[in-house]
Amino acid sequence: MIGERVDHAVPVGAEAFGIVGARDDVGHGTQVGSHGNGTYMMRAMDVSLAATVALTGVALVAGFVDAIAGGGGLLTLPALLHAGIPTDVSLGTNKGQSVFGSGAALVRFARAGKIHGGRSVPSFFAGLAGSASGAVLVTYVDKSTLRPLVIALLIAAALLVMLPRPTNVKHPRRPLIVASAIALAIGFYDGFFGPGTGTLLIVGFMWLLGEEAADASANAKVVNFASNLAAVIAFAAAGLVLWSVSLPMAAGQFVGGWIGAHVVLTRGSNVVRVAAVCVALALVAKLTVDALA
Repeated sequence: MIGERVDHAVPVGAEAFGIVGARDDVGHGTQVGSHGNGTYMMRAMDVSLAATVALTGVALVAGFVDAIAGGGGLLTLPALLHAGIPTDVSLGTNKGQSVFGSGAALVRFARAGKIHGGRSVPSFFAGLAGSASGAVLVTYVDKSTLRPLVIALLIAAALLVMLPRPTNVKHPRRPLIVASAIALAIGFYDGFFGPGTGTLLIVGFMWLLGEEAADASANAKVVNFASNLAAVIAFAAAGLVLWSVSLPMAAGQFVGGWIGAHVVLTRGSNVVRVAAVCVALALVAKLTVDALA
């Protein structure tokens, strides 16, 4: 699935970001990866030091944004493609670096006591299973048919983030089950389609579990990290992570994720609400332009 070099098998939300058919004209040599019972050959790429430094800077900003409200891929995926890295390798490299940003934010929130201990482990494994399941299904369904639904979901998410939660909202009687269901469903969405995962998680934790925006942002990182980890394992197994670029970007992601989490901890829910709305609307605009193109 993930290792194939054909457009219909490009995984984890490629079409959603309008990046199928990116340039494949960089570098030289070959790199061997496994796929099913066979192997494929992937061109090895030389990315200049200047480009790597620029990508690391983009990753730092993306990690900062992602730690607050999600949406970092809006910055890193186009940047990787602009550097001339092929579509499937860009996707793998993007996941290889973004897992460090979500991991850094998760650690920062955990150190501040913002992660709900009783729900974190079930949510992690539910998100991991959901993402892996979504990635398995990705080649069997035409994701372009889902784009209008996702646009509608993101618009609704932006509205829900802006609206104050009713003061009489009751906490669920079985929050562990609700949190696991949210993680499984949105983890599946992330593995299958992807855009807006962080924002949807925040909305889910706010409105279904009664959390404040800052707490929802923190607990969303458990699922974000699990989903990213599942994707990294799959991409790395297929040989689709360009580590010479991904690891420097990971350093930027780590710093950005740590700073972003710190901003949430010091500025509170208002900054999460504003950032989540901006990310959701940016994704809506991107998806709409791609649909009309």
